[in-house]
Amino acid sequence: MPSPQLLLDRVSLNAGAQRLLQDISCKVFQGDRVAVVGASGAGKTSLLRLLNRLSEASQGQIFFEGQDIRQIPVIPLRQQITLVSQESKLLGMTVRQALAYPLSLRGMPKSEAQQRISTWTEQLHIPHEWLDRTEVQLSVGQRQLVAIARALVIQPKVLLLDEPTSALDAGRSHHLIETLIQTAQTQQMTIFMVNHQLELAQQFCTHVLHLRQGKLVQDLSAEQMVWADLRQGLIEAETQDIEDWE
Repeated sequence: MPSPQLLLDRVSLNAGAQRLLQDISCKVFQGDRVAVVGASGAGKTSLLRLLNRLSEASQGQIFFEGQDIRQIPVIPLRQQITLVSQESKLLGMTVRQALAYPLSLRGMPKSEAQQRISTWTEQLHIPHEWLDRTEVQLSVGQRQLVAIARALVIQPKVLLLDEPTSALDAGRSHHLIETLIQTAQTQQMTIFMVNHQLELAQQFCTHVLHLRQGKLVQDLSAEQMVWADLRQGLIEAETQDIEDWE
């Protein structure tokens, strides 16, 4: 039996008096495609932020390839475990510059970097005319796709995606999912994806982590998951949250 690439051992996350995550324990293996699902406020984004130390666990431990992530310097860790948030910025760069920047930081020769960029822009169907556009000249969905390409060009070991299809149309969403599946299979890249669109999550994942009010209530393979029950459970959780808020 191979060792898990990521191991979470009774991990909790507090924000003041509020507990965002409580006693999360799970194992994730290299090449897994993990769908993180749950109602709004369940702790999905908080879980992603813990995995690359944008947030630090209040309790418990997270191990990456057998090493406590607190013992790994932040920059090298984030080069291996890369997060793409919903509101990614290009920091005033053109698309071309934004895609090349992380590769230049690694000292990659320009010719090799250009080939890497061309490969991923082609795979993600990013048109050539986007490359000289700045952030303000792109739609939200276009910026979202560019941010994913910027993460993929560095080919991390673990990719964390927070609602990557939220601003994409149906065609681009399905193509992105197909590209991510192929990437995980060919490069043995582990991918976590938070997504409210269960049909896309079901198409994408090999494994499901279902969070409810900060607790891990289901940790199942995609084959074990009863998707109709999950959908109904999420609807009920959202309804209950609305009633509690009112």
